[in-house]
Amino acid sequence: MGGFILVPILIIGLFILFASFFTVKQQTAAIVERFGKFQSIRHSGLQLKIPLIDRIAGRINLKIQQLDVIVETKTKDDVFVRLKISVQFQVLEQKVYDAFYKLENPHDQITSYVFDVVRAEVPKMKLDDVFERKDDVAIAVKAELNEAMSTYGYDIIKTLVTDIDPDIQVKAAMNRINAAEREKVAAEFEAEAERIKIVAKARAEAESKRLQGQGIADQRREIARGLEESVDVLNNVGINSQEASALIVVTQHYDTLQSIGEETNTNLILLPNSPQAGSEMLNNMIASFVASNQIGEEMKKKNLEKGIVMKKRPKRQTPPRPEEGEDLNY
Repeated sequence: MGGFILVPILIIGLFILFASFFTVKQQTAAIVERFGKFQSIRHSGLQLKIPLIDRIAGRINLKIQQLDVIVETKTKDDVFVRLKISVQFQVLEQKVYDAFYKLENPHDQITSYVFDVVRAEVPKMKLDDVFERKDDVAIAVKAELNEAMSTYGYDIIKTLVTDIDPDIQVKAAMNRINAAEREKVAAEFEAEAERIKIVAKARAEAESKRLQGQGIADQRREIARGLEESVDVLNNVGINSQEASALIVVTQHYDTLQSIGEETNTNLILLPNSPQAGSEMLNNMIASFVASNQIGEEMKKKNLEKGIVMKKRPKRQTPPRPEEGEDLNY
């Protein structure tokens, strides 16, 4: 009979023993109440409480937490936009009591403040300013939250505007504007590249023409020098300049005919190539040289006679100037 009574007592004793101890994880705080009244705050490690009298009312996470809040509002230029605000916060270790007993739902409280600040700041900005000054929005949210939540034992570590999403039609219009701007810049670069090509090609052609002209001038200069030397050689053997020039022309004529006959891929060229035609060409050249010399001699004579007449013409007599006071009437 005594053994049956000992077993329940032993079981109850073990239950009371195990209920007296509890553990608290790292970066966590446990709130202990006694008969519904706050008793103490226990931190990480093995802790002791009175069974059936003390109870764990709750646990507070002391790690840095993040709350994402999506706010839809309107900008100054009447564009609806959705902003994603990420709030990083932490419960202060020395204010665990305030964080546990003063706020029923801290997430809802933080969300309300975020909505209030964002909808007060964004309507002051145009859509482009929202993208450029998103840090200003984040700073305003952090300042408002720090002032409000510090009373409840929460510290706002950082607030971030992680996403800005305009209306789908506005986004499409912005993409079209961006694409048109890039196409405009691309067209300007392509036009500039084409202009550079045209200028370079024109400069190359100009340089080619200059060198070609210089080559032709050098060629003609050498031909003239060779003709001059040929005429001098013929003059040394008793052939005058007219006959020498005619002989050189006829010789070049027949050399040309010979080169054309040797070339198989040349086109058909009709030239006077009979002996009579060559003789007529020579006679015509000599006659033209003689006529040119006669005309030149006649012009020299006329110029000479004109100069003699100008020298013999008497000078015009100018009457003497009257002396001062002399009568001009004759």
